[in-house]
Amino acid sequence: MIKILKYSAIFIILQVIILNNIHLFKIATPFIYLYVIIKMPVNLSRSQVIAISFLLGIIIDTFFDTVGMHAAACSLAGMFRDPLMYFFTNKEIVENATPSYKTLGIGAFMKYVICLVALHHTALFSIESISLFNPVLLIMRIFACVFFTVLIVFIVEAFNIERNKSEA
Repeated sequence: MIKILKYSAIFIILQVIILNNIHLFKIATPFIYLYVIIKMPVNLSRSQVIAISFLLGIIIDTFFDTVGMHAAACSLAGMFRDPLMYFFTNKEIVENATPSYKTLGIGAFMKYVICLVALHHTALFSIESISLFNPVLLIMRIFACVFFTVLIVFIVEAFNIERNKSEA
C-alpha cells in the first residue's frame, strides 16, 4: 500500500506540474496518473481498486478544479480494471504481480492499457462536454488523448522493464 501511495504522489506531481500544461494542438493532454490504476497489484480487491481510483481522481479534481469529473472517470476505470485485465489474458496471473508486459504478455498488456485508457477518457470527456456538446470535437479529443496517454504509459513501462532487467 505504501508503494501505491508513493507512485500516486509521483504521478500526481508529474501530472499537475508538467503534463497539465501540455496541450498538443490544443486538443490532446496526456493523463499519466492513470498509470497508477493500470499498475495496481492484482491481489487488491475490486473495492480497494475502486476506492484508490476514486481518491486519485478526487486529488486530481482538486488541482484541476473539475468538480468530480476525474473521480467519476477514475472510479469507472477502477471498476473495469480487473475484468479488462482478465479478458485479455489467457494465462494465470501470479497473486502479487502487477500488470506489465512480463506478467500479461505484450499483446494482452497493450490491449488492456488501450481499453482502460479509452474507457477513462470517454467517460471523462463525455462528462465534460455534457453542457457544450460538439460530437466532432469530443471524438477528436478522446482519440488524441488516448493516443497521447497510451504512448506516455508505454514509454514509462519501457523504462520500468529496463530497470527490472538491470535489477535481476
